[in-house]
Amino acid sequence: MSTDHTLSAFRTVPRTGVIYVTTEAAKRGFRPGDPAWSNLGQGQPETGPLPGSPDRIARVTIDVDDQEYAPIPGIWELREAIAGLYNRLYRRGMPSQYSAENVSVSGGGRAALTRAAASLGHVNLGHFLPDYTAYEELLDIFKAFTAIPILLEGDRGYTFTVEDLRREVAGRGLSAVLLSNPCNPTGKLVHGQALAGWVSVARELDCALLLDEFYSHYVWTPIPGDLPVESAARYVEDVDRDPVVIFDGLTKNWRYPGWRVTWTIGPKQVIDAVASAGSFLDGGGSKPLQRAAIPLLEDAHVRAETEAIHRTFGAKRERLLAGLVRLGIEVDATPEGTFYVWGRVGGLPAPLDDGMGFFRAALDHQVIVVPGEFFDVNPGKRRHQRASRFRRHVRFSFGPSQESLDGALERLGGMIRAAR
Repeated sequence: MSTDHTLSAFRTVPRTGVIYVTTEAAKRGFRPGDPAWSNLGQGQPETGPLPGSPDRIARVTIDVDDQEYAPIPGIWELREAIAGLYNRLYRRGMPSQYSAENVSVSGGGRAALTRAAASLGHVNLGHFLPDYTAYEELLDIFKAFTAIPILLEGDRGYTFTVEDLRREVAGRGLSAVLLSNPCNPTGKLVHGQALAGWVSVARELDCALLLDEFYSHYVWTPIPGDLPVESAARYVEDVDRDPVVIFDGLTKNWRYPGWRVTWTIGPKQVIDAVASAGSFLDGGGSKPLQRAAIPLLEDAHVRAETEAIHRTFGAKRERLLAGLVRLGIEVDATPEGTFYVWGRVGGLPAPLDDGMGFFRAALDHQVIVVPGEFFDVNPGKRRHQRASRFRRHVRFSFGPSQESLDGALERLGGMIRAAR
């Protein structure tokens, strides 16, 4: 029986970029963990032991009390541990300190972002192009606010200055701005005095900065302090008055994506709102895993894990960058953060000169990448465009192991040579 005209109450929900490409690869035989495939489309880091990293958690003991629901904002002990970590990393000696009441825990990054989006009022919210693919549906499904795109230019290295921010906020009447920092996919990082300037503009103009900092420990440019990490928390003056809301978690920076333990940090008023939103959106995260996360936030663990990430992923970054350039793939700006390279394939022979064409050809060689058009965030497809301005781009991940990266570069090289 045909189902073409049934279930009319439901709309077709688009897949995010990573889900789309892995679904297409699965049709060609891809299965996670298959050594014959190289998944340069993956949005997670390799999760096994790294040289110098702390031992990976292999088992979690569940207390009897932790069989119950967790509080919607998260268990108090974890909230205290998160606040303490941010105070130690970014706010030593500052009079205003984060407390547990400035933290809400949720079951994954998308859950944290969804809670925040559901808490916004009837405001104009600015977002950048390109940026994280999952923002597209997030910015469309909630109708209270109006999403306004801000285009970043590759020939400027995707730079957006404090003066640019001030002009956009004042000129477009923005009450909030959402961005990933470091940026997924370009790797652009707003840091140091520039980030301090952004926080100052947000404070002055009462524009909330919603900062997705999930890659904040993958920083490849010099940063103040003794760890290569950056956060807007460093530049907040008053934790309860400055309109700065930060999202992070164990997903990338601790390399435990499967735990789905993430957090939101911001003024108590915001935390109350996102926790209320969580009560009807998701009901809260896993109590046993929240409990197990607390030791991972101790200083010695954070230092060892961050330094191990920097050594291993820094080497993979250099290898992938050099390999892509040898293949004739251009890079608008060397990534200052994340584990992605945003490559431009326009100089390759057809059909490889188009992101979608490159992706489909790479599948034939058992390599997965993400076409750039998925990062042209267009909520509700309200922006009319014949073709994406990023259709000549591809995002390459150095999240997988070095062995997988090397295999991918070898096979992509054969693909490009055959096309020439």
